[in-house]
Amino acid sequence: MSKEVQNAWDRIAGTWKQSSGEVKKQWGKLTDDELMQVNGNREILEGKIQEKYGITKQQANKQIDEWANKLKV
Repeated sequence: MSKEVQNAWDRIAGTWKQSSGEVKKQWGKLTDDELMQVNGNREILEGKIQEKYGITKQQANKQIDEWANKLKV
């Protein structure tokens, strides 16, 4: 993970309640309960995306990186 992506994720994790709405827009299959379980933890989010969308860990990680880079938190 690049430093830029790490910094973006740190901001997302720090403002998880606000960011979770953006997560829901990006990955609409995730439930509110699942977003509460994630609670800003990138690895848990990665696992939930893998599970719901039937993709690999690498694909989920790439999606999160791209999303985090675009998000202005």
